[in-house]
Amino acid sequence: MARLGVNIDHVATLRQARGGADPDPLTAAILVELAGADGLVVHLREDRRHIQDRDLTLLREIVRTKLDLEMAADDAMAKIALSVKPDLVTLVPERRQELTTEGGLDLVNHRERIQKIVDLLRDGGIPTSLFVEPTLDQIKAAHKIGAAYVELHTGRYANAKRSKEEDEEFEAITQAAKLAYKLGLGVNAGHGLTYKNVKRLAKLPEIVEFNIGHSIIARSVMVGLVQAVREMKELVN
Repeated sequence: MARLGVNIDHVATLRQARGGADPDPLTAAILVELAGADGLVVHLREDRRHIQDRDLTLLREIVRTKLDLEMAADDAMAKIALSVKPDLVTLVPERRQELTTEGGLDLVNHRERIQKIVDLLRDGGIPTSLFVEPTLDQIKAAHKIGAAYVELHTGRYANAKRSKEEDEEFEAITQAAKLAYKLGLGVNAGHGLTYKNVKRLAKLPEIVEFNIGHSIIARSVMVGLVQAVREMKELVN
C-alpha cells in the first residue's frame, strides 16, 4: 500500500497571484492531513514564486504526518533545511525560467556537488531523496551517493501521447524501481501524475510513495480539497 504525499505549492501560487493572504497553505495542510494524506510536500524555490520562508517555518510547526521539503542542491537551501528540520529533503534540479521542475538531477555528471549536500543534511539528521530520471545509471549513482530515497521522475510517462510511448516509459520506471529496491533505496515517484495515469504505476510494489500536487489542487477547485485528496488516496492504495 503506497503512501500519498500532497504538494501544496499551487495553493501558494494562487495566493501569490494577488499578493494577499488567501488561500493559506497552512489551512490547506490541515485539510490535506484530515483527508488522510500521509505527508505534505513543498518546494522552496530560489525565486520564492509560491512557498515562502514563513510558510515553511509554520508548516514545520503544524504538520503531524511528514514534511518533505523539495529544494535545490545548494548551500543556502541546505542552511534553511538544517534550521527548519523537515522530515525529508528531496533534492531537485531548479532553473529560474521553468514553470515547474523539468527532468531529474544528473547524478552521474554532478555527483560531487550533490554528494556534499547529501552528506551535510545527513550529518544534520535529515534523510534525503534524489529526484532522478528512471534510468539505471542514475539509480546506481544515487546509491553510491548514499541517499535514503530516490523519487522517480514520471513526467515523460505522464506526458506520453501514444500507448507505445507510455508503455516504454512505464517499463523504464518499472526497471528503475526494481533496481532501486534491490539496492536498498526507498522508491518514491512523482511529476505530472493524475487521477487517470497514476493507476498503472500504483500496481508497482516497489514504489512506496506518490507525491502529487497540481492534479489534486486542480481537482479541489471542483470538489473541494478534502474530497480531492481522498479520491487520490484511494487510487494509490
